[in-house]
Amino acid sequence: MKPRIFGGMLAGLALLVLLAGGAAFYGFKRFERSGPLVQDTQVVIQRGAGLESIARRLEAAGVVEDARSFRWGVRLLGSARGLKAGEYAFPAGVSMRGAYEILDRGETVARWLTVAEGLSSYEIVDLVAGVEGLSGETGPVPLEGSLLPETYQYSLNDDRAALIERMQTGLEVVLAELWPKRAEGLPIKTLEEAVILASIVEKETGVPEERPLVASVFTNRLKRRMRLQSDPTVVYSITEGKGPLGRRLLLKDLKRPSPYNTYENSGLPPAPIANPGRAALEAVLNPADTKYLYFVADGTGGHAFAKTLVEHNKNVAKWRKIRRRMMREQKRQSQQSGG
Repeated sequence: MKPRIFGGMLAGLALLVLLAGGAAFYGFKRFERSGPLVQDTQVVIQRGAGLESIARRLEAAGVVEDARSFRWGVRLLGSARGLKAGEYAFPAGVSMRGAYEILDRGETVARWLTVAEGLSSYEIVDLVAGVEGLSGETGPVPLEGSLLPETYQYSLNDDRAALIERMQTGLEVVLAELWPKRAEGLPIKTLEEAVILASIVEKETGVPEERPLVASVFTNRLKRRMRLQSDPTVVYSITEGKGPLGRRLLLKDLKRPSPYNTYENSGLPPAPIANPGRAALEAVLNPADTKYLYFVADGTGGHAFAKTLVEHNKNVAKWRKIRRRMMREQKRQSQQSGG
């Protein structure tokens, strides 16, 4: 081969190497630079989607400017098989590399569901069944008092039944933590009894600082073998936890035959009447040290507590006067509004 020809080939090869290197450098810089996304956006990557499908989806959503360049960069950086399905949030201006790293880390959008304390198992299952973004059926309604009210994180298309199971596990974990720390001399002897009493406390008050006081009333009553006389137990005997009563309790309701009616039966009901939260469980296992035996609404959203029946009757009289005034005011407002 003549030197001139050989030299030409070397020069051509060097040019190709330079061009390839330049193209790679340009492609790398393009992969690293800010992308076209003008505002934060969320994109759903379906199960089974391959790199090509993902790249097209991101291009269509405006996350990346070129699907081919995205595929090239992903293959250069690592395995595309690590990209996971799910719902992803991409910030405005994210680079193709940034988008890849979000997918590679599996940083799916966090969704949240708050389950309020005191809901029945029926109500919680109904709540989960209607949550947007979950998949599958909830399964049968769990036993009353077997779910932990809490705020739960979930991702798009998480299984409803699995979320219910997390609530059951959550309660087991909390009980395992709190039970060994319980006060001495309590009239409740088992975890089940603790949950039953906590469910009553949960339904009796929505004021956090009152829970230990309400728990002390029921603890003192149980020790004295007095009936608990808790209105929420009567409500549960009527509704079975399937919804609100929708009216005030009547005197005849308090005489309703039911194992849940603590006006007619001594001791605890046979099972919880709701799902208590951690604070109610803590209150029952470590109630306030009081001599209170009674409580009644005080008109402010809280309760007035009493040690004797005479004191309690005075508080009841005050509450009835407040309630009558409230009812008159409601009637006046209704008349003014044309109701």
